[in-house]
Amino acid sequence: MPPSVPSLPRRVARTLRTSLFAQVTCALVLGIVVGKLWPDTATALQPLGDGFTRLIKTVISPLVFCVVVVGIAKAGDLKAFGRIGVKALIWFEIASTAALIIGLVTANVVGPGRGMNVDPSSLDAAAVEQSTGGGQLPTTTEFLLNALPQSFIGAFAENELLQVLVLACLVGAALLHLGHTKVPKVLPAIEQAQEIIFAVVGFIMRLAPLAVFGAMAHLVGNYGLGVIRTYAKLIVLCYVAAALFVALLAVALKLVTGLSLWKFLRYIREEMLLALGTASTESVMPRVMQKLRRAGARDDAVGLVLPTGYSFNLDGASLYLSIGTLFIAQAVGVDLSLGQQITVVLVLMLTSKGMAGIPGSAFLALSATASSLGAIPAGAVALLLGVDRIMDSMRVVTNLLGNCVAVFAVSRWEGALDTDRAKKVLDGEDISTPDDVEKDLGADKDLGADKDLGADKDLGADKGLGADKELGADKELGGAKGPGGAKGPGGETGTVALAPGIPAQKPKEPKELKESKEPAPEAG
Repeated sequence: MPPSVPSLPRRVARTLRTSLFAQVTCALVLGIVVGKLWPDTATALQPLGDGFTRLIKTVISPLVFCVVVVGIAKAGDLKAFGRIGVKALIWFEIASTAALIIGLVTANVVGPGRGMNVDPSSLDAAAVEQSTGGGQLPTTTEFLLNALPQSFIGAFAENELLQVLVLACLVGAALLHLGHTKVPKVLPAIEQAQEIIFAVVGFIMRLAPLAVFGAMAHLVGNYGLGVIRTYAKLIVLCYVAAALFVALLAVALKLVTGLSLWKFLRYIREEMLLALGTASTESVMPRVMQKLRRAGARDDAVGLVLPTGYSFNLDGASLYLSIGTLFIAQAVGVDLSLGQQITVVLVLMLTSKGMAGIPGSAFLALSATASSLGAIPAGAVALLLGVDRIMDSMRVVTNLLGNCVAVFAVSRWEGALDTDRAKKVLDGEDISTPDDVEKDLGADKDLGADKDLGADKDLGADKGLGADKELGADKELGGAKGPGGAKGPGGETGTVALAPGIPAQKPKEPKELKESKEPAPEAG
């Protein structure tokens, strides 16, 4: 009799119960509907998204620290780690420059701000000040100094990823220098802490649909859908330029590693949709690190390249900044020469590196670029206030993909990528144990379910306790051939009686058994 096929409602219910992608998709649609129908209520739902992001941020710094320290210690080569860092910076600079050039070329061709003829004096420059909170981007010297921690605890408390990376590199180098003999318990403790953090991330991720619902409802309720019509040309241009850049990433990934970016997109579709809904790449960083490790990238490469990319490789932001600069110039009637546009690229190459984690950083970078050119009124940046939040989705997706491709490319460049494993994972092949959660969290390697805990060896289930040899179930006690076995007197009863009293080391059974056999003739 063929097995019964579940009904459609049952299949839908099971998918919603088990698939994070389905849950986040439904939350995204519901958020748009609620934001459109009840905008006043929807704007009050923002704490759902903010609360989720805050929870994720609490585990990012300790997770990065653990992954980097374990990666360095297991790789056993600090020079290789340094090479990974240098190669990552080279890749970041090439990718960011390509994004800036694509943005400038597409903005020149399409001209999203042409014909607007905006009077800069009519714009509210104070609104930009309010959005940025009166802050400013750090200089190059300040940026480098801020990357150095002032205290060990302070780096974690302030969630400064670059400072945490510096501390992790120092601790990993110290572990290599001291060796496992002097500090044998430190590395296992850090590995166990890493698994605890991954478990915490799993708990928090169950709240992801609520976060997406709240964030999307707030976005639509606060800004409405009318802003899309007003800035339609600019919005479409930014997303098309992002698609062109992603296509370029796909070609680069294929050439360098032989992997398919489209298969990778399918592999991280839950994380990508969550990043879209919350407009935050930090919300998915722990899960993406976990999936990159599972896809064959070595721990040290993942731990260094991905977090560093969050500060140095903002490809989506670079696209938006270059297009936004030309949009503002075109809108106020300023025609930038080729030399001025090259200046835009050079300025944004520097200012985009210090944007991570600064409120209103896009407006600060645009204001700094306008001031450096001297031809665009600084107040004209206010033109982008209404559309900036709409661009977040484009920025986070492009940033995230750019950093993931960087991890694969640099790993392959350094020989830290298991390409065969990566292809199998991206093809959807099951390379894990039946418990996928334990596999993803490293139950077979990091926790050492088979080796470190010694389930088969150290605890002696088969050997250490001597079930077959030292207790002599078959030989010393005469299970089949010796005295008292299947043929000798006593049989199984003799075996059971003698077993508890037999010591683990070199038992003297022959003599004792001989004495126990002497009364036998008298009994006969």
